[in-house]
Amino acid sequence: MNVLYLDCAMGAAGDMLTGALLELHPAPERVLGTLNRAFAGAAHITARQVDKCGIRGTHVTVDIDGQTEGPDLHDHHAHEHDHAHDHAHAHDHHTSIREVRARISSLELPRAVIDNALRVYDTLAEAESAVHGRPMENIHFHEVGSLDAMADVVAVCLLLHELAPEKILASPVCVGGGTVRCAHGVLPVPAPATLRILRDVPIRSGAVESELCTPTGAALLKHFVDSFGPMPVLQVSQVGCGAGTKDFACANVLRVLRGTIPDSGETVIELRCNLDDMTPEDIGFAQEALFQSGALDVYTIPIGMKKSRPGVLLTCMCREQNRAQLLACLFRHTTTLGVRAYRCERYALERGVRTAETPYGSVRIKQSAGFGVTREKPEYEDLAAIARETGLPLEELRRKMEF
Repeated sequence: MNVLYLDCAMGAAGDMLTGALLELHPAPERVLGTLNRAFAGAAHITARQVDKCGIRGTHVTVDIDGQTEGPDLHDHHAHEHDHAHDHAHAHDHHTSIREVRARISSLELPRAVIDNALRVYDTLAEAESAVHGRPMENIHFHEVGSLDAMADVVAVCLLLHELAPEKILASPVCVGGGTVRCAHGVLPVPAPATLRILRDVPIRSGAVESELCTPTGAALLKHFVDSFGPMPVLQVSQVGCGAGTKDFACANVLRVLRGTIPDSGETVIELRCNLDDMTPEDIGFAQEALFQSGALDVYTIPIGMKKSRPGVLLTCMCREQNRAQLLACLFRHTTTLGVRAYRCERYALERGVRTAETPYGSVRIKQSAGFGVTREKPEYEDLAAIARETGLPLEELRRKMEF
């Protein structure tokens, strides 16, 4: 399995992620050209090599209408906290989330890149909305600052689209410490919006008294990273290093490791019981209860039992940690007097979901990959809803849609 592992020992910011991913891309100048043409001069992205505590890395700079964002603004985007304001602070130099969406949607880039960038910005706006206690549509962004962050977001979305990893993993995120000054005053680190975005993500403070993870960096991590934790066994093929502007005692870099994780199975438990005195409806109810209790899969097979009675073999697959609760569920919702348990190896493709825009509306596409195989299949419920609305047969819809 081809994966990216993000080493967030010095946090995460949009410019640092962009720099690291550019180093992994086989044609970084082409990517920069594509981005700069998309922004049509309003934002101009450049990259150069710098040294951080003896480590070489790529530092990304965004020029806004010919003016370079300064180091006190661009690195770790302390200015991002000046980006978002509630409606009471809005004025001519601020843009609403609706205008931000419209600007991103107008960029001449692949649809998947646009969709991901919009979702990242929605995450930012939702966090600011919750922090300020204002409706999301009333959240406004500083025009210059939002363009700078927008360029970072779009750049990361385009680079990940072209690098196309099967899975993205990351370390626990170092958020830094101390305080940060923003338009509303002095706030603790991590700032409220960053902390809200990083809910359910493992974070730590570290020794650096500075903001290390910005709202934009947090939103990008939350959107793209599949799981956070220690680095797995990884056969590394490339290392990209994105450098910030500030200098600390530690190298101010974000590293992205590109490599492969061997395709491997997992040990699962099969719980089986024979049933000959339950109605089909009762068995169906039991299956639903098993799924709700954490079963990986539940299925039935017709069998012949003693005295030639027809029966059903009910099988429930689960992980070891769920064995006890599923045993209890089986005894509670079936008439069985005994359950057999078997330990076996299970190999499965990695699964995900993306959304495709079609002439009939949005359709979820189920993805699976691994062992050299990649598959996609439209979600039945979405197709069925369109079929009911249009009167078209499912097979005709599948032929007409391009996924």
